[in-house]
Amino acid sequence: MTERELTVPVSLTLPDGRLNTDAIGWARTPLVDTAGIGRGRGRNKRWEYWNVMTPTHIVALTVSSIDYAAVHEVWIFERATERTWAKSATRIPAKEVELSASLGTGLTVARAKGLGITVTPTPDGQRWRLHAEIPDAGFDITVNRPAGHDWLAVIVPWSRRRFQYTVKDVALPASGTITTNGVTHPVPAGSWAVLDHGRGRWPYDVSWNWGAGAGSTADGRIIGIQVGGQWTEGTGSTENGVVVEGVLHKISQQLVWDYDIAQPLRPWRISGGGLDATLTPFYTKRSRTNLGIVSSRTDQCFGVWSGTFDTGEEAVVFDGVEGFAEDVHNRW
Repeated sequence: MTERELTVPVSLTLPDGRLNTDAIGWARTPLVDTAGIGRGRGRNKRWEYWNVMTPTHIVALTVSSIDYAAVHEVWIFERATERTWAKSATRIPAKEVELSASLGTGLTVARAKGLGITVTPTPDGQRWRLHAEIPDAGFDITVNRPAGHDWLAVIVPWSRRRFQYTVKDVALPASGTITTNGVTHPVPAGSWAVLDHGRGRWPYDVSWNWGAGAGSTADGRIIGIQVGGQWTEGTGSTENGVVVEGVLHKISQQLVWDYDIAQPLRPWRISGGGLDATLTPFYTKRSRTNLGIVSSRTDQCFGVWSGTFDTGEEAVVFDGVEGFAEDVHNRW
């Protein structure tokens, strides 16, 4: 499968709100203008998801607006005890939520009872402050993008009226603090962040896989894994790639996902396009929401990646790379 690499700024939508076909492709930088998403009512979906894995904790935040509702979450996991601090909120209609028109152009803010989230980027998009507070817990984390570090930005077209712009940013160094029950824990070197930025108009019923990871190879190179599946099939686009020392190697091929959702702690193997990777999970985060016509099921497994990736010039071997893989089904 051949995908077009975008190299100049482009608008995601036409003035009438339909997909701009000139935007179909992928890019190493977030050069797509998504200001047209959110104008009017309909199938608009906008979100920011950040995940940070540290040697002692895993934290995540979600800020989203799906037109008729705002859905947010803060989650903190203590690895040694498997204790969690979490708060989710659904606000109908969507209010007290702020999402920038395009990535990095403004604040991301969510407010609800017992939950506060603010994501603040620097003007150049190279540093992000993640601040979240829930009862008895919170975090204040700074994410620094290394100079020249590639993103993976992809437009996934189901049709002219149903499409998604996703930006995945993996292997980002993180620092800061996590607080639980009044105790402050450092976010030390060796902590990694991943971003999932989304703007689009989705079908009502959709399933997807997503996996990500970050760490170092035996020879000291930084590697980031970004893989997806299900939702891109038949669109001519993929969200697959591996970042080695900041350079994205795009995989323009649908990958094979081999796992048992009934036994999610068994290994997950993802292969194709030069990648052969296995995630060995140590914890499963399960989320279920059912509001009648709107429902969501997420099984997200955190673990350790190992395997190989053929760049076309060399075989990169990796082990001990921490991350996650997930299986999601949404009716929204």
